[in-house]
Amino acid sequence: MDAVRVALLREVLAGTEWPGAARRFAGTLRRSVVPAGGNLLLVGTEQYEPWHLAAHLVDEAAWSGLPELAPTLVRHHVLPGDAPHLSVGLSRLEAARRGHTLLVVAPEQPGDGLLERVHDARRAGATVLSLDGGDPDLGTLAHEVLSVPAQAAELDLDTVQHLVSAAAGENSLPVQRGPRRFRDRLARLADQLAAPPPSRW
Repeated sequence: MDAVRVALLREVLAGTEWPGAARRFAGTLRRSVVPAGGNLLLVGTEQYEPWHLAAHLVDEAAWSGLPELAPTLVRHHVLPGDAPHLSVGLSRLEAARRGHTLLVVAPEQPGDGLLERVHDARRAGATVLSLDGGDPDLGTLAHEVLSVPAQAAELDLDTVQHLVSAAAGENSLPVQRGPRRFRDRLARLADQLAAPPPSRW
């Protein structure tokens, strides 16, 4: 999702909790990784790997001039022949300590094995952040939580990840606009996304 679409999405969601919540969460992420010089570990569940969030954070790190935002993607299953950036297994979490940030993305229950590793990382001094579907066990382990329940009317966890990654790379606060009805904003977004690209001639 490019910057234009993120801006349109924020406009649609203006008046809801999500843009502000995403910015607060992203601010915590940024304050954790930038002074520490990076050391951001990103892990999902066995069923869900946060590929897109990893890619967007890498992009934001480059565009914002904050290389500390680029994460190490930690995977549950690493296969022989995987590229180096895809070859970091769960054992990497055992080395997490003070100065590391562990960002967990868990649309569903994370499972006992991951919870134990997250608990150990926190006990060793790592900062734990959680983007989740509302799992209470993960919530108690995290220093900062942004939960998107499955029944959330406006959006899903994947969309919130776009908001968080974009906000993490921002260098200024957005301009506040007057209130508009949610349906009007949604209609405008649909029109703009469906419009053909402008002619170059």
